[in-house]
Amino acid sequence: MDVPRPLLNTPRDRTSDTQITLDGVSVPARAGDFLIDLINDYRSENRQKPLPQVCYLPQMGPIESCDTCMVEVDGQLTRACGNRITAGMNVVTAGIAVDIAQREAFDRILQNHDLYCTVCDNNNQNCTIHNTTAVLDVKHQARPFTRKPYPQDHSNAFYRYDPDQCILCGRCVEACQNVQVNETLTINWESEHPRVLWDGGERIDGSSCVSCGHCVNVCPCNALMEKSMLGHAGYLTNLPSNVLDEMIDVVKAIEPPIGYGPILALSDIESEMRHARVKRTKTVCTYCAVGCSFEVWTRDRHILKMEPTHGPANGISTCIKGKFAWGHINSDDRLVKPLLRKGDSFVEISWDEALDLIQQKFTEAQQKHGPDALAFIASSKCTNEESYLMQKLARAVIGTNNIDNCARYCQNPATTGLQRTVGYGADSGSIADIERAGLVVIIGANPAENHPVLATRVKRSHKFRGQRLIVADLRRHEMAERADIFMRPNPSTDAVWLNGVAKYILDQNLHNAEFINKWVHHFDEFKKSLEPFTLEYTERIAGIPRDTLVTVANEIAAADGVCILFAMGVTQHTGGSDTATAISNLLLLTGNYMRPAAGAYPLRGHNNVQGASDFGSMPNVYSGYQKVDDEEVRAKFEAAWGVTLPTRPGKDNHQMIDAIIEGSLKVLYIKGEDTITSDSNANYVAEAFSRLDFFVVQDINFSETCRYADLVLPAAASLEKDGTFVSTERRIQRIYKALEPLGESKADWEILQLIANRLGANWKYKHPSDVMDEIASVTPLFAGVTYEHLEGFRSLQWPVAADGTDTPLLFKDKFHFPDGKARFYPIQYIPPSEERNETFDLHLNNGRLLEHFEQGSMTRRTPGIHAMTPDNFVEVSPELASERGITTGCHVRLRSPYGEVRVQALVTDRVQGKQLYMPLNSVDEPVNRLTGSHTDRTTHTPAYKEAAVSMTILPNQSAQQNKGPLPRGNFRFGKRTPQNGVEIERKWARPDYYLPGTKESDRLVQIETTRV
Repeated sequence: MDVPRPLLNTPRDRTSDTQITLDGVSVPARAGDFLIDLINDYRSENRQKPLPQVCYLPQMGPIESCDTCMVEVDGQLTRACGNRITAGMNVVTAGIAVDIAQREAFDRILQNHDLYCTVCDNNNQNCTIHNTTAVLDVKHQARPFTRKPYPQDHSNAFYRYDPDQCILCGRCVEACQNVQVNETLTINWESEHPRVLWDGGERIDGSSCVSCGHCVNVCPCNALMEKSMLGHAGYLTNLPSNVLDEMIDVVKAIEPPIGYGPILALSDIESEMRHARVKRTKTVCTYCAVGCSFEVWTRDRHILKMEPTHGPANGISTCIKGKFAWGHINSDDRLVKPLLRKGDSFVEISWDEALDLIQQKFTEAQQKHGPDALAFIASSKCTNEESYLMQKLARAVIGTNNIDNCARYCQNPATTGLQRTVGYGADSGSIADIERAGLVVIIGANPAENHPVLATRVKRSHKFRGQRLIVADLRRHEMAERADIFMRPNPSTDAVWLNGVAKYILDQNLHNAEFINKWVHHFDEFKKSLEPFTLEYTERIAGIPRDTLVTVANEIAAADGVCILFAMGVTQHTGGSDTATAISNLLLLTGNYMRPAAGAYPLRGHNNVQGASDFGSMPNVYSGYQKVDDEEVRAKFEAAWGVTLPTRPGKDNHQMIDAIIEGSLKVLYIKGEDTITSDSNANYVAEAFSRLDFFVVQDINFSETCRYADLVLPAAASLEKDGTFVSTERRIQRIYKALEPLGESKADWEILQLIANRLGANWKYKHPSDVMDEIASVTPLFAGVTYEHLEGFRSLQWPVAADGTDTPLLFKDKFHFPDGKARFYPIQYIPPSEERNETFDLHLNNGRLLEHFEQGSMTRRTPGIHAMTPDNFVEVSPELASERGITTGCHVRLRSPYGEVRVQALVTDRVQGKQLYMPLNSVDEPVNRLTGSHTDRTTHTPAYKEAAVSMTILPNQSAQQNKGPLPRGNFRFGKRTPQNGVEIERKWARPDYYLPGTKESDRLVQIETTRV
């Protein structure tokens, strides 16, 4: 079977262009569409009973394994899912022949599945097997249930596989192979007892399974199920196993005389009762900025599962963190009361005492030293409304523009580079555009680990649609392994090879002159700036072979739509803004703006790092990037807020730390950021924090930064409040309150209002929607954003016009400059601030891991994830390991001019030569003890990626110590088994298979006894 896979983020055009006959009725249709979609739509619109189907999911496309959607097309039995519409086809979906075929197919399924719905945790009105039993009105099954000779597999921390319940529909394999494209799952069709395999074996643990949860999400029954569901969802599902077995036996015993009808009726009653205690609430993931949305299932405070359904970014997709990493919500160390420092410890105090202290300390500092003696750092994990209120507190109540957020640590250079050239510093389009591009170029980003659901779209298009993939990175990560071209430029030289490629395109007359003439200024200046970047110079500086540069240039020039994805490997350098500028220059040169499936895509790291900046938590802009030193803009906000506002931009995060050391900054208020483990040069930051007169930290757990605070305020987690986030594709989405705040914790917006009013404000917000209404009234970028427009899974991509019209394609009619034209922005290459030398002879790269987020303040509180990667490590190349006698597991000391850490080594060819890579997942030995205070020349973003270190093997190593930093069950030791989906032809080739309904014996399957 070779059926084209549907795009995951792009709805198919269903406009009719032909007619077919469906059950005797002429019906408009679209040639080439799947027949099953038309039948489903037609029956739904006409309120008819649905066509039976088990393996088919529209998001994935046909699998053709279950055979329950049998229909007649032009007199022949066939699967509705595997047929494409042709003009004039005659389709019959009912009648004896079709009924026989459907029941025969479903009876084969029931042979593989033990129906015990009443005592099943999956009996939640969305079990496909249960519902199909009802659709077909099955009274009995001809084939008895037959157990398989395999035990249940509970080896994964988050889900279990029950072969006895597995119907071999292949949904999980299709999801793993062709949606997630992790390519772990297969089915051994040739076996006497087929089952799902992980890397060709029978055990999940130790395989390449990344616990993304795709397979569990699409399973049509209870064969694959979240462990958090087991024993918790139903009224009778937490009984001892022997009691459950006895109850199932009783049900099976009474099925022959009474049929399934009464049994299913009982399970339907029990299922309906579950609504009284199982709550389903729409939310948005709080890890990376892809913006995956789910329904969170809760029973009291227990999180049963995250179910992806209608999310505009993710659909049915999840990753390990969004699906399973929610242990921080109910962790034992959640902050539940305000804490006041007493010497070296903290004591609980009341909210009134905490607010009194804030009022006193803030007022004293303001009166004694002026408003600029106070500073505020907002959170990239809190809501847009809370970002807006944080900057309003700083500006309108205190009177300072000293307000920033952690975009300073990662994204601001990308924003600056794009603002220089095209006006807006954000994604040019949507994830759908990335999915449809002819060529994707990934520079300094690792989306398979940092933005997994977005990466699936690239992997899927690369696997099935012929999308080309070029990756430039220091490290051979998964996307580099999959790339058509993988380049390893020398550290901090991306701007060089980008300009070298641009010059070659110009020299060969491969640029889009028509686009440039119409839409871009400063071409001559840009052309002149490229003169130094010859192929010879580029090869020498960047270390990329000349032939590779020429190939890359030709591919970019010839591609039908180029999307360039980049992240912290670009931005966290002293020349980060310039490299982002070079990316945008190259896209302008080749006409890859102002069209779908093209443009620049800075992959935002945190769930709301885009929104934190969009809504004003920056020292130089209000919400919507309205400049604080623009008199007209400032007058508008003064009128709206009824105050006089400061006129000069404030200090950014980096400048705040320097100002504390210098003595001019006395009070700091941090909301939802663990700055001590996030900022560079951690020892310097710690010294600054120790010098503050008053330090307030607001968080959900007691972070490392809290250890330096004078006052710690307990905040509500994302599942405990309402609000909105903005994803990397500029998509604004609502989150809904699923749980009450734990203890005395409060939503951040409520805390900010309490503080503001203690300081003399008169804020009267009753709900975050009130805040959004105010934002819309003063921010043209969000003029039409309302909670009504964002109801449920609805979303808007900014800019949003006053009538609610949003902008999926950012530059459609013009660029964001007064004349509507873009600008080439010439750059010069300047070498990195810190290079290897005789003492510090190794280059240290760093970044995230798939299973952890940043230093792990949230993910470490999910035991299964902590067990997967309990320790930090440094990746060492085989050649360096051989040279220095390093083996996996031995402990080494890394030292830089700024500090040192002790970690285990992991020898891997993901890195090469004298390159090291260290993940961020540690608060005990954090990588930012080694990084200095160098920053991007324009934005002050720390140059985390420019670090030179020395490495020493520590003495007294033991065999136990040297077992290695990764447990053997970690997915990195697995070996994928790629194939095209379930390879259903292998099932059809089995000697015991034939098309249902095509043998005379099929007529014996319960046809007469089940007619109603």
